[in-house]
Amino acid sequence: MTTAFTTAAATTATTGPATTGAGTAPRTAGAPLGRADVEAAAVRIAGHVRPTPLLPGLPHPGRRRDGWGLLLKSEHLQYGGSFKLRGAANAVLALGARRIVTGSSGNHGIALARLAASLGAELTVVLAAGAHPAKIALIRALGARTVQVPGGVAEREDRARTLAGETGAVLVPSSDHELVVAGQGTVGMEILAEAPDAETVYVPTGGGGLLAGVCLAAYGHPVRVVGVEPACTPRYARSLAVGRPVRLAPSDTVADGLRGQQPGAVPYPVIRDRVDDLITVSDAEILAAAAFLRRRGVEAEPSGAVALAGAMRVGRGNGRSVAIVSGGNTTASLAASVTAAAPALATPLPAAPAAPAHPCLPSLTAVVSRTSLAAGAPVAAARPFLEEIS
Repeated sequence: MTTAFTTAAATTATTGPATTGAGTAPRTAGAPLGRADVEAAAVRIAGHVRPTPLLPGLPHPGRRRDGWGLLLKSEHLQYGGSFKLRGAANAVLALGARRIVTGSSGNHGIALARLAASLGAELTVVLAAGAHPAKIALIRALGARTVQVPGGVAEREDRARTLAGETGAVLVPSSDHELVVAGQGTVGMEILAEAPDAETVYVPTGGGGLLAGVCLAAYGHPVRVVGVEPACTPRYARSLAVGRPVRLAPSDTVADGLRGQQPGAVPYPVIRDRVDDLITVSDAEILAAAAFLRRRGVEAEPSGAVALAGAMRVGRGNGRSVAIVSGGNTTASLAASVTAAAPALATPLPAAPAAPAHPCLPSLTAVVSRTSLAAGAPVAAARPFLEEIS
């Protein structure tokens, strides 16, 4: 394994001055992406994000006498309700962007809208047809323009690229950009600084920006990095199984933030070269994990509970592990945020879309392991966690 990762798309669209922020050195164009980029991102975004704590999740098999075996990285407490602000801030600040276009399932758009409002920048957010209506409402309340397109994530990204080209705005993708990946990697840096004895980190995986960032942060550390995907859309598991990026059909998984159809050109090689395992979880498992978190006072949206669902599926060993709770933008929290951002818009928000008629099934589980890159290899049987700890 090398100390840096060369990507096929060093810059997605980086119009604007290449300023880097105080205390950071500029990257050489086309240079491999490495841990130094994550460290630079941590300096650049320090005044715009909050470090989030590790919360107790599940005890060791020996119960509380042995301490907490599974910790929760509480990115649902981040400004904007998700980890997305880290990558968004790193990209916007490094590029000096004042006119921005992005494609988003919602949380990245919320993060950018919050940031754009504070910087006086213009923002247009392109969303796919299935975007959460309450997330759209908050993006608008924060002052951004929204454009909704039919189809899925692929169509959304195509429209965002077109708009950026037509208007000369800076395109800041939700995951497929080196600066975004480096910013997301600060989540992994904080985890390993606070829990250096962690043996496994479970990472929710959609476009792959967070997983790739954690992989970069984990270079040189023995921690196992495990990506967790919804079973309906295992784009990274299938891509690594066949040795190249593949595009899947649009998904209607309840994890609306993880509906990406194909790996990004920037995250893919980083994940390929560092991830230890990729596992998938069904919609039922995702909702059970979200319910478990709610019972313990953690308001996580379904996408934010995916990593915990993966940890529950695999089971607990004797070591310490961390699951990233990536977002907490539930319908209730979004309504409160809209009220705070624009009281005049504080009308009842639409409920989240109904669960799909054919949710992801547990039988669709697949895994890709560093030691066994075989498509469809079985994962460990789910342990009866909910019965044990309810």
